[in-house]
Amino acid sequence: MDNANESGLEQALAGTEADVEAALKAAASAVGNLKKLRGFVHTGSLREIGKAMESAGQAIVALKQQYESVRENWKFDYKEYIADMAFIREVLEMSESMGIKIYEQDERLYCYPFLIRVLPDELSVMIDKTKEKKVRPSALVSHLKSLQNKPVKFKPEAFLESLYAAYDYLTKANKANRAQKANQAGRGTVITLSDIYKVLTLLPGLTKEYSYQEFARDIYLLDSSGIAKTKKGYTFRLPASTGTKAARNTIRVITREGLEKVYYGISFHEA
Repeated sequence: MDNANESGLEQALAGTEADVEAALKAAASAVGNLKKLRGFVHTGSLREIGKAMESAGQAIVALKQQYESVRENWKFDYKEYIADMAFIREVLEMSESMGIKIYEQDERLYCYPFLIRVLPDELSVMIDKTKEKKVRPSALVSHLKSLQNKPVKFKPEAFLESLYAAYDYLTKANKANRAQKANQAGRGTVITLSDIYKVLTLLPGLTKEYSYQEFARDIYLLDSSGIAKTKKGYTFRLPASTGTKAARNTIRVITREGLEKVYYGISFHEA
């Protein structure tokens, strides 16, 4: 990584912001001198026009020099930085200093209840389904904090109905296996959540629209919501079973408190 990037994006932007502030002061001086010149011209104060032109010219030169300084000092290779893990590390450090809980998992950031994915090619981040172009670490963390103060848009009832529909489809398909049916007599069949996700994203392109990480987050939100009964009166359970030993079938999420929680399967039972 370029040496200019070692200080981080936040510091680089802060330095450029200070340079722009200085340029704005120079611009204000130039505008002030031009206004004085306009006044002298408007009233015909001939003795003052020459001096005012000289002062305005000097102010404009100072503004140009200050602006060149802004351009020259901005050497941060932001494209490389956003594509590098250094950006994520800086966001995590900034969140800690600002007292906001943000965690990293599976190449994404999790700030309850939002999933944040970095889009290097677009120099932006995706917060759930919303693209955010303001990626200065302090600005991004502040924005996430403000989002946390708003009501959660997640609808547990609708999500639960979708889970039950997928579950119902899979259990009916599994009934061809009589041994399994006998095994599950008297209790709800356990279906892996990974299989549920496959059914929910059968249509082409849906895995991009609704990622496995988002599905895992929604399972956690449902589990935490207190909503447990479908419209047909079935209640769900999220058994860990011995399946938690099989990493490929487990779902791992970071809770609001920053702890890892593991899910494996789901079953529905008559209330």
